[in-house]
Amino acid sequence: MKATHFGAGNIGRGFIGEVLADNNFFIEFVDINEKIINALINRGEYHIGLAHEGRDTIHITNVTGINNAKNPEAAINSVATSDIVTTAIGPNVIPFIVELIAKGIRKRRKKGNETPIDIIACENMIGGSEFLYSKMEAFLTEEDKAYIEEYVGFPNAAVDRIVPIQSPKDPLFVSVEPFKEWIIENKNRKATQIELNSVHYVEDLKPYIERKLFSVNTGHATVAYSGMYAGYTTVDEALKDEGILQTLKDVLDETGTLLIDKWHFDEEQHDAYKKKIVERFINPFISDELTRVGRTPIRKLGYNERFIRPIRELRERGFSYKTLLAVVGKILCYENIGDDQSMELKKRKEQEPLDAVLKDITGLDDNTLIAEIIGAYHAVKR
Repeated sequence: MKATHFGAGNIGRGFIGEVLADNNFFIEFVDINEKIINALINRGEYHIGLAHEGRDTIHITNVTGINNAKNPEAAINSVATSDIVTTAIGPNVIPFIVELIAKGIRKRRKKGNETPIDIIACENMIGGSEFLYSKMEAFLTEEDKAYIEEYVGFPNAAVDRIVPIQSPKDPLFVSVEPFKEWIIENKNRKATQIELNSVHYVEDLKPYIERKLFSVNTGHATVAYSGMYAGYTTVDEALKDEGILQTLKDVLDETGTLLIDKWHFDEEQHDAYKKKIVERFINPFISDELTRVGRTPIRKLGYNERFIRPIRELRERGFSYKTLLAVVGKILCYENIGDDQSMELKKRKEQEPLDAVLKDITGLDDNTLIAEIIGAYHAVKR
């Protein structure tokens, strides 16, 4: 079988590519990074290194690359002839590739291909595949939409794997943590003839994607902003600080309270899940820059994002969110000249009333909660 994967970056090669290769797919990576795409074309293989004591490597074969900037027709043809389409490019990039996917589906329709296919966005967001389809609709005809209704699925997915700082001489080599989790929701699947090994299929993805977002992503960002505030540069360095380690554990306790109350996760199992996250973060073979984990602070303070959403839902349920609130105060103090959103936030704080800025970036209209966030910010700023 053949897979089209948009995004030949570290997650694309080091996670999605591994799973697809393990399921005997020939993979066509689509990207605009000439160095990586040319290497994939010329070599047709690459290696993944597991960041643990054994330093095991995984050899990935049967791959090639397509430069969609220089050869968009090849990307369209790839979609038209594939058995599965996946993405790992980031939510902000999805709107730039949906026209190619739409044209590939149209070509598939015109050829009379009635084999069901799924298009799965493996992004760090809630409802990624649905989001992809919503951006793709503008490029679809009524005939395309009717064909999609019958033969093309857009199941949402949740993916989880930490990729540490990369410094290989080989542009295709990627180092990843041993742990990986890819969950696909059965809802909206059409290509049920394909069952990927090492992928977990569930009837309702929401509990799992929120568990990941509010545990792994919230936790990782907590270490990033707490660590940068304390003057550290990497995750492993920051977590040697007992105070930051305790902040991480307290945040996971707060979000865990929400997840157990909302989705009825087994308490003992969720405690084990939290401990596993801490073990993953303190893995001595993974070194990740705090500035990379903490980038795009405005996005991370969004209404449905990793801090504001658990805070408001904990508040609605009458549970504590004091540690999450304190971390939000640190996010508002974060300044990094290399991060456009950080500089934008700094400029807006200087030029506009803070409550207006917060209402805009968080989407909150609760004046009491806004006041609490402002209090947390001033507590950190002192």
